Amino acid sequence: MKVTPTELPGVLLVEPTVFRDVRGFFVETFQAERYAAAGIPGPFVQDNLSRSGKGTLRGLHFQEPHAQGKLVQVLRGAVWDVAVDVRKGSPHFGRWVGAELNDENRHQLWIPSGFAHGFCVLSESADFFYKCTALFAPEAERAVRWDDPALGIRWPVEAPRLSAKDAAAPPLSQAPVLPAYAP
Repeated sequence: MKVTPTELPGVLLVEPTVFRDVRGFFVETFQAERYAAAGIPGPFVQDNLSRSGKGTLRGLHFQEPHAQGKLVQVLRGAVWDVAVDVRKGSPHFGRWVGAELNDENRHQLWIPSGFAHGFCVLSESADFFYKCTALFAPEAERAVRWDDPALGIRWPVEAPRLSAKDAAAPPLSQAPVLPAYAP
């Protein structure tokens, strides 16, 4: 397993070792001790799986309170995955990183609590799997506008398919509740 820090402190790109042969492949997608040693502490309390069609954009989502760290990966297909620092007072506030996650590279992205997360489907469909460090809390669910010009995220789609909630999300500057930065 190779773990690479991104431009945003705490956000990590994980490249699990993939063993391939004529039968197919094997990959260890999570092992608590190894991931904790790499800076992905857990504990994980909930796993989620979504399937989305090409051009679907989900995000940018976060929870406050009950912030969630997320270890995300694609089981089938390909997505452009994005993490945005939304912690009030952070020296990296409003900055983002993105990575392509797909069923060939098997990469994962660790998104610590205090970051908004979103992804856009590049393939005909994608199965997106993620582990969370806190339970889903509907009353704490928050969103930031996917195309906020202040963020300048370079999404690979001009007119994505969005949920009504995501289409109505405010820009980061108008978000009514944000997590606090704790150095």
